[in-house]
Amino acid sequence: MSGTSSPQDISTKLGRIAELARNAPTMAFTTLAHHIDVDWLREAYRRTRKDGATGVDGKTAEEYALKLEENLRSLLDRAKTGMYRAPPVRRVHIPKAYGKQMRPIGIPTFEDKVLQRAVAMVLEAVYEQDFYDGSYGFRPGRSAHDALNALQNITVTMAGGWILEVDIKKFFDTLDHAHLREILSRRVRDGVLLRLIGKWLNAGVLEGLELSRPDSGTPQGGVISPLLANIYLHAVLDEWFVKDVVPRLKARAHLVRYADDFIMVFAREDDARRVYEVLPKRFAKYGLTLHPEKTRLLEFLRPDRGNGGEGGRTFDLLGFTHYWGLSRNGKWIVKRRTAKDRFSRGLRRVAEWCREHRHDPVGMQQRKLGQKLRGHYSYFGITPNFESIQAFFHEVKAIWRKWLSRRSNSRRLNWERMHELLKRFPLPRPRIVHRFGT
Repeated sequence: MSGTSSPQDISTKLGRIAELARNAPTMAFTTLAHHIDVDWLREAYRRTRKDGATGVDGKTAEEYALKLEENLRSLLDRAKTGMYRAPPVRRVHIPKAYGKQMRPIGIPTFEDKVLQRAVAMVLEAVYEQDFYDGSYGFRPGRSAHDALNALQNITVTMAGGWILEVDIKKFFDTLDHAHLREILSRRVRDGVLLRLIGKWLNAGVLEGLELSRPDSGTPQGGVISPLLANIYLHAVLDEWFVKDVVPRLKARAHLVRYADDFIMVFAREDDARRVYEVLPKRFAKYGLTLHPEKTRLLEFLRPDRGNGGEGGRTFDLLGFTHYWGLSRNGKWIVKRRTAKDRFSRGLRRVAEWCREHRHDPVGMQQRKLGQKLRGHYSYFGITPNFESIQAFFHEVKAIWRKWLSRRSNSRRLNWERMHELLKRFPLPRPRIVHRFGT
């Protein structure tokens, strides 16, 4: 369409916002919403996933696209004039990591996702200039593997130390709205943007026919939720740690955070214990609670400095168990293996899928299981975790064999026949995708 901005034009605008934020780190922006026009919404639409489940209005991305320009202009008008009504999110439940418990997730409408994406683009341009290097979750150009690599480099360089492993109890459900508004106002005072964020915070949740309006927590399932969470924890944790904690310590300390999962590494035990004691008070000030059973302080010194032999004490972060081990060159490094709960959860989901789809054509089952295995390898396929992903591969084969055997009352599928089937319908073998120091 002639006269419209390209993604490069929007990137130029984002760059200008970022430059202004970078050059004025203490300034509160009072005018940001004027950047959001139809071209900006069109780019937000382009960046929004089109294959997600539908929200409370039942409208798909394909249906929204049939009158895209008309829909975007209507959305812009309603957003700017204050007439936009944030619809409640549709709540569904998915299995949790442990046992048969279910975890609720929210599904916004597609149009709400587009508008949230548009606002998130503006806020991200501002706050990316403020966020610290130790923050990795839901940030452009950063990943969980970057966080893992940084943590490995820190612990190896420091020859270990004392690890403060922290778990925030129901963080995304208990994030305090009043504190969030106050934190946002330090940097953003644009009335249009703050009004939209307020509407999303109060939009409510529709479960069946029952509508509830939580007075805390981020917009469930919302595109903007991870960014609001990062803004909150940047003020509550990251900035406090860098500006108030580290200068008062006797030795080195580092923070590695991915969304609400984080680890602190201290060179000295007394420093670690001081922070361990004050951390619950800091979080309580902002309406957050640390899980008493999942938050702990442990010694994680390099084994030749007093932490036992290879293996020794361990801690978990981002689905991996971290432990000391010898590299191929005979040097001590921090290694990772798939955490037991993540390993079990993955197999449980495979088993549930195989049970539900055991009567589907074998070729279709092979393709779906192949997708699941490749997804597992793409995350857990790091050096030196080959043994864990290989074990996962063999367990998946055994699970598939079990449920193929139950397709009918015919004789069971023994391993000899299963191996023949795997020749015709092979599953992708384990492979290392991410290579770190070994």
